[in-house]
Amino acid sequence: MTRSLLQLLIDVLTAWQIHRTRLVTKDGHCNIEYANVRYSNLLAYMLDIWTTLVEISWSFVMFLFVASFLITWFVFGLLWYWIARDHGDLSWQNPPDFLNACVVNVTGLTAAFLYSLETQTFIAYGWRAITTLCPGAITVYVIQVIFGTVIICFWGGVVTAKISLPRRRAKAIVFSEMAVICCRQDALCLKIRVANMRKSLMIGTQIYGKLIKTTVTPEGETIIMDQVNIVFRVETGKDNLFFISPLTLYHVIDRTSPFFEMAADNLYQQDFELVVFLDSVATYTSLSCQVRTSYVPKEIMWGYQFLPIISRSKEGKYRVDFSNFARVVPASTAHCAYCFHSEREQHHHSRHGTVNEGFEMIETSDQ
Repeated sequence: MTRSLLQLLIDVLTAWQIHRTRLVTKDGHCNIEYANVRYSNLLAYMLDIWTTLVEISWSFVMFLFVASFLITWFVFGLLWYWIARDHGDLSWQNPPDFLNACVVNVTGLTAAFLYSLETQTFIAYGWRAITTLCPGAITVYVIQVIFGTVIICFWGGVVTAKISLPRRRAKAIVFSEMAVICCRQDALCLKIRVANMRKSLMIGTQIYGKLIKTTVTPEGETIIMDQVNIVFRVETGKDNLFFISPLTLYHVIDRTSPFFEMAADNLYQQDFELVVFLDSVATYTSLSCQVRTSYVPKEIMWGYQFLPIISRSKEGKYRVDFSNFARVVPASTAHCAYCFHSEREQHHHSRHGTVNEGFEMIETSDQ
């Protein structure tokens, strides 16, 4: 029991360390921080206020939403209070008749704030109303109505944009937790499984990968995040994928692949991160989105194969069994890519035959 708890603690710490050090998390977030950002760059965020509001968290957006209304109500309330004070309508000024006021029943700061709220939100309780005696009050009234309409439209657009963000649709696209390396059609391949959990199609799907690692150039320069292109294919083709059912992505490990020098016994000692990208467009919204995930060496299983996930019923309908989405089984696989290609070349030569230079053909006569 103690040993199992210790192993569980080790696994949790290992998973936390992997999550902390990886560049891209499993759910696609970039694990990178910026330091020594100048104030001019922060000002750029404020100048592009629309993008900033769409990207920040909901809690901060709701805070700004409430604050914008309260501040504008109070500022215009001060203007209405100033207009009433300038006209002598406040209660401590002993106005002669409330019918001769700029705004009826605005006799104090609280009443001015309430009238500002009623004007900007179009409530119009009827207890307080503007008159035609003060042109300045009419001007303030028109400005506040227009300003209130702009604020409502602005925040309505922000909320709509945040709700319809493409990354919300991307949540329905999932990758397998593990990648596998096995044989496929006389080739050694790295395989990853991806699925669209919604029945709505994703069109124009493009899939590619980047191998992130630290390399040292011949000149002695150390590149911390060197990016190597990884080409992925699927059975349905590389371009314009028909993403209606789960797809198995595969990368052929040939002599040009960065995985060619790796083997089953040294894979976990490697220091790299495989980032997989899926770019697509949602059918109903026509919004483009990108889904990302990553795999570190401990999340790549050498010598395993994914279980089949698509079958056909007796009625002729296609059926997708997501219980096998991430399940794998052992598969006969070469120890390394070099061994695989060497065995394949030997098998290729033996099948076509070899030339025996020491063989001598002689003619014999039948007796």
